[in-house]
Amino acid sequence: MQICMNWQAVSFDWNRARAFLATAEEGSLSAAARALGQTQPTLSRQVAALEEDLGVTLFERVGRSLALTQSGLELLDHFRAMGDAASRISLAASGQSQAIEGQVRITATNITATYHLPAVLKQLREIAPGIEIDVIASNEVRDLTRREADIAIRHGRPEQPDLIAKLVRETSAHLYASTEYLDKHGRPETPSDLSSADFIGVEDPARLLPVLNGLGLSLTRDNFKLTSSSGTVLMALVEEGLGIGLFVKEWAELVPGLEPVLPELEPIPVPVWLVTHRELHTSRRIRLVFDLLADAFS
Repeated sequence: MQICMNWQAVSFDWNRARAFLATAEEGSLSAAARALGQTQPTLSRQVAALEEDLGVTLFERVGRSLALTQSGLELLDHFRAMGDAASRISLAASGQSQAIEGQVRITATNITATYHLPAVLKQLREIAPGIEIDVIASNEVRDLTRREADIAIRHGRPEQPDLIAKLVRETSAHLYASTEYLDKHGRPETPSDLSSADFIGVEDPARLLPVLNGLGLSLTRDNFKLTSSSGTVLMALVEEGLGIGLFVKEWAELVPGLEPVLPELEPIPVPVWLVTHRELHTSRRIRLVFDLLADAFS
Protein backbone atom coordinates (compact mmCIF):
# COMPACT_ATOMS: atom_id res chain seq x y z
CA MET A 1 0.00 0.00 0.00
CA GLN A 2 1.40 3.38 -1.00
CA ILE A 3 1.54 6.01 1.74
CA CYS A 4 0.84 9.57 0.63
CA MET A 5 3.32 12.09 1.98
CA ASN A 6 1.97 15.36 3.34
CA TRP A 7 4.72 17.58 1.97
CA GLN A 8 3.19 20.77 3.32
CA ALA A 9 3.59 19.45 6.87
CA VAL A 10 7.41 19.43 6.49
CA SER A 11 8.16 23.03 7.35
CA PHE A 12 11.87 23.03 8.24
CA ASP A 13 15.10 22.33 6.40
CA TRP A 14 17.82 19.83 7.20
CA ASN A 15 20.47 22.44 8.05
CA ARG A 16 18.32 23.69 10.92
CA ALA A 17 17.63 20.15 12.07
CA ARG A 18 21.35 19.39 11.97
CA ALA A 19 22.07 22.52 14.01
CA PHE A 20 19.63 21.37 16.71
CA LEU A 21 21.01 17.83 16.73
CA ALA A 22 24.64 18.96 16.98
CA THR A 23 23.80 21.36 19.83
CA ALA A 24 21.93 18.64 21.72
CA GLU A 25 24.73 16.11 21.22
CA GLU A 26 27.64 18.47 21.94
CA GLY A 27 25.96 20.21 24.89
CA SER A 28 26.52 23.83 23.86
CA LEU A 29 26.29 26.17 20.89
CA SER A 30 30.03 26.81 20.89
CA ALA A 31 30.91 23.10 20.84
CA ALA A 32 28.32 22.40 18.14
CA ALA A 33 29.63 25.28 16.03
CA ARG A 34 33.16 23.88 16.22
CA ALA A 35 31.92 20.40 15.29
CA LEU A 36 30.03 21.71 12.25
CA GLY A 37 32.66 24.24 11.21
CA GLN A 38 30.29 27.19 11.61
CA THR A 39 30.20 30.34 13.70
CA GLN A 40 28.21 30.34 16.91
CA PRO A 41 25.86 33.17 15.82
CA THR A 42 25.03 31.30 12.60
CA LEU A 43 24.25 28.13 14.51
CA SER A 44 22.18 30.04 17.05
CA ARG A 45 20.09 31.57 14.26
CA GLN A 46 19.49 28.14 12.74
CA VAL A 47 18.28 26.70 16.04
CA ALA A 48 16.04 29.73 16.62
CA ALA A 49 14.61 29.39 13.11
CA LEU A 50 13.87 25.70 13.72
CA GLU A 51 12.05 26.58 16.95
CA GLU A 52 9.98 29.11 15.00
CA ASP A 53 9.25 26.58 12.24
CA LEU A 54 8.08 23.96 14.73
CA GLY A 55 6.38 26.34 17.12
CA VAL A 56 8.17 24.93 20.19
CA THR A 57 11.06 25.89 22.45
CA LEU A 58 13.84 23.32 22.16
CA PHE A 59 16.41 24.68 24.62
CA GLU A 60 16.39 26.70 27.81
CA ARG A 61 19.35 28.39 29.46
CA VAL A 62 20.57 26.97 32.78
CA GLY A 63 23.31 29.32 33.95
CA ARG A 64 25.83 29.42 31.11
CA SER A 65 24.77 26.12 29.58
CA LEU A 66 21.81 24.92 27.53
CA ALA A 67 19.33 22.25 28.58
CA LEU A 68 16.76 20.52 26.41
CA THR A 69 13.16 21.34 27.17
CA GLN A 70 10.58 18.58 27.39
CA SER A 71 9.65 19.29 23.77
CA GLY A 72 13.31 19.08 22.78
CA LEU A 73 13.72 15.75 24.55
CA GLU A 74 10.64 14.33 22.85
CA LEU A 75 11.92 15.36 19.42
CA LEU A 76 15.58 14.40 19.93
CA ASP A 77 15.26 10.73 18.97
CA HIS A 78 13.42 11.67 15.77
CA PHE A 79 16.19 14.07 14.79
CA ARG A 80 18.83 11.46 15.65
CA ALA A 81 17.10 9.06 13.27
CA MET A 82 17.17 11.78 10.60
CA GLY A 83 20.89 12.33 11.18
CA ASP A 84 21.69 8.63 10.94
CA ALA A 85 19.60 8.31 7.78
CA ALA A 86 21.25 11.36 6.19
CA SER A 87 24.70 9.91 6.88
CA ARG A 88 23.80 6.56 5.32
CA ILE A 89 22.18 8.24 2.29
CA SER A 90 25.28 10.35 1.65
CA LEU A 91 27.54 7.31 1.77
CA ALA A 92 25.28 5.16 -0.39
CA ALA A 93 24.68 7.86 -3.01
CA SER A 94 28.37 8.50 -3.52
CA GLY A 95 29.46 4.88 -3.25
CA GLN A 96 31.84 5.94 -0.49
CA SER A 97 30.92 3.14 1.89
CA GLN A 98 32.47 0.53 -0.41
CA ALA A 99 35.67 2.58 -0.64
CA ILE A 100 36.14 3.25 3.09
CA GLU A 101 39.05 1.25 4.49
CA GLY A 102 41.08 0.96 7.66
CA GLN A 103 40.80 -0.47 11.16
CA VAL A 104 38.25 0.42 13.83
CA ARG A 105 38.65 -1.00 17.34
CA ILE A 106 35.44 -1.59 19.28
CA THR A 107 35.46 -2.37 23.00
CA ALA A 108 32.44 -3.90 24.74
CA THR A 109 31.62 -6.26 27.58
CA ASN A 110 31.99 -9.97 26.94
CA ILE A 111 28.25 -10.51 26.66
CA THR A 112 27.67 -7.57 24.32
CA ALA A 113 30.62 -8.61 22.17
CA THR A 114 29.47 -12.22 22.05
CA TYR A 115 25.73 -11.92 21.57
CA HIS A 116 24.99 -8.47 20.14
CA LEU A 117 27.94 -7.31 18.02
CA PRO A 118 28.14 -10.16 15.45
CA ALA A 119 24.84 -9.27 13.76
CA VAL A 120 25.88 -5.62 13.50
CA LEU A 121 29.29 -6.53 12.12
CA LYS A 122 27.69 -8.80 9.53
CA GLN A 123 25.71 -5.81 8.29
CA LEU A 124 28.86 -3.67 8.31
CA ARG A 125 30.69 -6.22 6.15
CA GLU A 126 27.98 -5.87 3.53
CA ILE A 127 28.05 -2.06 3.61
CA ALA A 128 31.79 -1.45 3.91
CA PRO A 129 33.86 -4.62 3.33
CA GLY A 130 37.10 -2.65 3.42
CA ILE A 131 36.79 -1.79 7.12
CA GLU A 132 38.73 -4.04 9.51
CA ILE A 133 37.16 -4.47 12.96
CA ASP A 134 39.09 -5.41 16.09
CA VAL A 135 36.69 -6.42 18.90
CA ILE A 136 38.07 -5.97 22.40
CA ALA A 137 35.83 -8.04 24.68
CA SER A 138 36.48 -6.80 28.20
CA ASN A 139 34.72 -5.28 31.19
CA GLU A 140 37.69 -2.95 31.66
CA VAL A 141 37.11 0.65 30.59
CA ARG A 142 39.56 1.34 27.79
CA ASP A 143 41.10 4.80 27.44
CA LEU A 144 39.78 6.17 24.18
CA THR A 145 41.80 9.37 24.55
CA ARG A 146 44.96 7.24 24.25
CA ARG A 147 43.45 5.32 21.31
CA GLU A 148 43.24 2.03 23.22
CA ALA A 149 39.98 1.73 21.26
CA ASP A 150 38.04 3.87 18.79
CA ILE A 151 34.48 3.14 19.93
CA ALA A 152 33.27 1.87 23.28
CA ILE A 153 29.90 0.47 24.29
CA ARG A 154 29.56 1.36 27.96
CA HIS A 155 27.01 1.40 30.75
CA GLY A 156 28.28 4.68 32.19
CA ARG A 157 28.71 8.13 30.70
CA PRO A 158 32.39 9.06 30.31
CA GLU A 159 33.76 11.90 32.39
CA GLN A 160 36.43 13.05 29.92
CA PRO A 161 35.19 16.24 28.23
CA ASP A 162 36.98 15.53 24.94
CA LEU A 163 35.05 12.31 24.29
CA ILE A 164 31.78 12.13 22.35
CA ALA A 165 29.04 10.14 24.06
CA LYS A 166 25.61 9.20 22.78
CA LEU A 167 22.93 7.56 24.92
CA VAL A 168 21.50 4.90 22.61
CA ARG A 169 19.40 2.81 24.96
CA GLU A 170 17.90 2.63 28.44
CA THR A 171 17.42 -0.84 29.90
CA SER A 172 17.36 -2.36 33.40
CA ALA A 173 18.97 -5.12 35.45
CA HIS A 174 17.20 -7.75 37.58
CA LEU A 175 18.07 -10.77 39.71
CA TYR A 176 17.99 -14.15 37.97
CA ALA A 177 18.68 -17.76 38.91
CA SER A 178 18.37 -21.09 37.14
CA THR A 179 15.31 -23.26 37.58
CA GLU A 180 17.64 -25.92 39.04
CA TYR A 181 18.88 -23.54 41.74
CA LEU A 182 15.37 -22.37 42.66
CA ASP A 183 14.01 -25.92 42.73
CA LYS A 184 16.77 -26.88 45.14
CA HIS A 185 16.80 -23.81 47.41
CA GLY A 186 13.24 -22.56 47.04
CA ARG A 187 11.74 -19.53 45.36
CA PRO A 188 12.06 -16.50 47.65
CA GLU A 189 8.93 -14.53 48.42
CA THR A 190 10.47 -11.66 50.41
CA PRO A 191 13.87 -9.92 50.38
CA SER A 192 14.70 -11.48 53.75
CA ASP A 193 14.48 -14.93 52.13
CA LEU A 194 17.70 -14.09 50.25
CA SER A 195 19.80 -13.36 53.34
CA SER A 196 21.51 -16.76 53.13
CA ALA A 197 21.33 -17.25 49.34
CA ASP A 198 24.36 -17.80 47.12
CA PHE A 199 25.18 -14.88 44.85
CA ILE A 200 27.67 -14.63 42.02
CA GLY A 201 29.46 -11.31 41.81
CA VAL A 202 31.04 -9.29 39.05
CA GLU A 203 34.64 -8.67 40.13
CA ASP A 204 34.63 -7.02 43.58
CA PRO A 205 31.36 -7.77 45.46
CA ALA A 206 31.95 -4.70 47.62
CA ARG A 207 30.83 -2.57 44.67
CA LEU A 208 27.67 -4.60 44.16
CA LEU A 209 26.58 -4.90 47.80
CA PRO A 210 25.34 -1.29 48.21
CA VAL A 211 23.31 -1.62 45.00
CA LEU A 212 21.60 -4.85 46.06
CA ASN A 213 21.08 -3.83 49.66
CA GLY A 214 19.59 -0.60 48.38
CA LEU A 215 16.78 -2.76 46.99
CA GLY A 216 15.93 -3.99 50.49
CA LEU A 217 18.21 -7.05 50.65
CA SER A 218 20.49 -7.82 53.59
CA LEU A 219 23.57 -9.31 52.00
CA THR A 220 27.20 -9.46 53.13
CA ARG A 221 30.48 -10.47 51.51
CA ASP A 222 29.78 -14.04 52.68
CA ASN A 223 26.91 -14.36 50.20
CA PHE A 224 29.39 -14.20 47.30
CA LYS A 225 31.23 -17.50 47.01
CA LEU A 226 31.95 -17.05 43.30
CA THR A 227 33.03 -13.98 41.36
CA SER A 228 34.23 -13.30 37.83
CA SER A 229 35.20 -10.28 35.75
CA SER A 230 33.69 -11.96 32.67
CA GLY A 231 29.99 -11.52 31.94
CA THR A 232 29.87 -14.72 29.90
CA VAL A 233 31.47 -16.70 32.74
CA LEU A 234 29.03 -15.13 35.20
CA MET A 235 26.13 -16.18 33.02
CA ALA A 236 27.48 -19.73 32.72
CA LEU A 237 27.85 -20.02 36.51
CA VAL A 238 24.27 -18.90 37.08
CA GLU A 239 23.03 -21.20 34.33
CA GLU A 240 24.81 -24.10 36.05
CA GLY A 241 22.76 -23.45 39.21
CA LEU A 242 25.59 -22.13 41.36
CA GLY A 243 23.88 -18.97 42.53
CA ILE A 244 21.91 -15.83 41.78
CA GLY A 245 23.20 -13.19 39.37
CA LEU A 246 22.34 -9.66 38.36
CA PHE A 247 21.68 -9.42 34.62
CA VAL A 248 20.37 -6.92 32.16
CA LYS A 249 17.02 -8.35 31.07
CA GLU A 250 18.10 -8.73 27.42
CA TRP A 251 21.04 -10.86 28.58
CA ALA A 252 18.85 -13.13 30.70
CA GLU A 253 16.53 -13.71 27.76
CA LEU A 254 19.45 -15.29 25.89
CA VAL A 255 19.68 -18.17 28.37
CA PRO A 256 16.92 -20.79 28.56
CA GLY A 257 16.07 -21.94 32.05
CA LEU A 258 16.67 -18.67 33.90
CA GLU A 259 13.93 -17.28 36.10
CA PRO A 260 13.57 -13.81 37.62
CA VAL A 261 14.10 -13.71 41.38
CA LEU A 262 11.71 -11.43 43.29
CA PRO A 263 10.57 -9.69 40.10
CA GLU A 264 8.67 -7.16 42.20
CA LEU A 265 11.98 -5.59 43.29
CA GLU A 266 12.67 -2.20 41.78
CA PRO A 267 14.71 -2.65 38.58
CA ILE A 268 18.19 -1.15 38.41
CA PRO A 269 18.49 1.35 35.53
CA VAL A 270 21.24 0.48 33.04
CA PRO A 271 22.02 3.03 30.31
CA VAL A 272 23.86 2.05 27.14
CA TRP A 273 26.31 4.69 25.92
CA LEU A 274 28.19 4.75 22.65
CA VAL A 275 31.47 6.59 23.15
CA THR A 276 34.21 7.67 20.77
CA HIS A 277 36.93 10.28 20.41
CA ARG A 278 36.95 13.48 18.36
CA GLU A 279 38.08 11.64 15.24
CA LEU A 280 34.38 10.94 14.72
CA HIS A 281 34.21 14.28 12.92
CA THR A 282 37.15 13.59 10.58
CA SER A 283 37.27 9.82 10.05
CA ARG A 284 34.73 8.40 7.63
CA ARG A 285 35.27 4.82 8.81
CA ILE A 286 34.71 5.68 12.48
CA ARG A 287 31.65 7.76 11.58
CA LEU A 288 30.19 4.90 9.57
CA VAL A 289 30.73 2.29 12.30
CA PHE A 290 29.52 4.65 15.03
CA ASP A 291 26.29 5.45 13.16
CA LEU A 292 25.65 1.79 12.40
CA LEU A 293 26.11 0.82 16.05
CA ALA A 294 23.91 3.68 17.21
CA ASP A 295 21.15 2.58 14.87
CA ALA A 296 21.45 -1.10 15.92
CA PHE A 297 21.53 -0.53 19.67
CA SER A 298 18.76 2.04 19.74
